[in-house]
Amino acid sequence: MYIAMNRFRVVPGYEEAFEAMWRGREGRLAEMPGYLEFHMLKGPKSEDHTLYASHTVWESFEHFQAWTKSEQFRAAHAKAGENRGKIEYLSGPHFEGFEVIIREDRKGVRNADAA
Repeated sequence: MYIAMNRFRVVPGYEEAFEAMWRGREGRLAEMPGYLEFHMLKGPKSEDHTLYASHTVWESFEHFQAWTKSEQFRAAHAKAGENRGKIEYLSGPHFEGFEVIIREDRKGVRNADAA
């Protein structure tokens, strides 16, 4: 498995607009082979930002790579510039990618070679 994550540091006062943008966004992930799930996470607030992280879970790194080169990816990100000025960030999204090496399910069953 592979987890692709983007962190966003949203300036205070813009959280509602940021969340509304994501709620209204057309999802295209489910069209992709190897896609498992998506989460948008709201983290702690600090004086200068609220932390958010989006992450997708894929069957493999290769499936994630195929997403980044797909028409679905281009379509999902086509309107990204429309929110310029409506939302303020301390910095642009910060990407982090992770290969899953250990996975434990809700029954406590562990797969030490999850990749």
